[in-house]
Amino acid sequence: MKARFSKAGRTGKGIMARLVMKFGGTSVADIARIKNVAQHVKREVDAGHQVAVVVSAMAGTTNQLVAWTREISPLHDAREYDTVVATGEQVTSGLLAIALQDIGVNARSWQGWQIPVKTDSAHGAARIADIDGARLIERLEQGQVAVVAGFQGVAPDNRVATLGRGGSDTSAVALAAALEADRCDIYTDVDGVYTTDPRIVPRAQRLSRISYEEMLEMASLGAKVLQVRSVELAMVYGVRTFVRSSFDDPLAPELVSANHPTGTLICDEDEIVEKKVVSGIAYSKDEAEISLRRVADKPGVAAA
Repeated sequence: MKARFSKAGRTGKGIMARLVMKFGGTSVADIARIKNVAQHVKREVDAGHQVAVVVSAMAGTTNQLVAWTREISPLHDAREYDTVVATGEQVTSGLLAIALQDIGVNARSWQGWQIPVKTDSAHGAARIADIDGARLIERLEQGQVAVVAGFQGVAPDNRVATLGRGGSDTSAVALAAALEADRCDIYTDVDGVYTTDPRIVPRAQRLSRISYEEMLEMASLGAKVLQVRSVELAMVYGVRTFVRSSFDDPLAPELVSANHPTGTLICDEDEIVEKKVVSGIAYSKDEAEISLRRVADKPGVAAA
């Protein structure tokens, strides 16, 4: 089922842009990093933007919550699994809202059911069915930052539902579509999308722009910068998505003043003036090639 996003449009004037900023688990791994994230958000607010933030659970939290449910019972109820696992993002959203308030930014946390983010009934691996962005837009236009718990929504049984792997990225892109955001900034531990993994190939180069289709193919073949579901959603709804690093100094002059900070923009190919024949190379460590020599060229021999 294709998701439906209930768009409320814009009535605010004098706003530079409406942004959705998403921060992953490593970006909010501890209190110091959450405070760093708050400074990134404040920078955009001070620039005059309307800002909604989507956060993941603190690094390692979700794995611990999953382990506890399995330790209690290997055959646990999926609805109760969601009740437990969704708490990680709830904690982070509350802590970031407090951190923003502490530095003078008007902010309020939101859980999936409060927006609401409506999902299907597949607990543990739910898909987003609808997001009504009207209440959030009203708050954004009042100058309030919305800090949204990613990875979760509310199922038809009125219980919390989690979105499965890559759920926070998916939440952010879906929310950007519902809010008619100008851009969805995905903050992670890398400063963009590279032609291949720079840890393996030192000469790898960062791409300034890449098309939805190319990013989707790279993600599906093993590139771990973004999850496949979020790229699919961005492509379907035309959400311009910007991959950038949360570990850059949030108050660096080039970030405060630059219109195009360091990162990679994932966009429609019409926005890319000079297209490369090959954008990048993805890899997978869990595959191997086996070559068999001197196999007789007869039907059934290779199968045997």
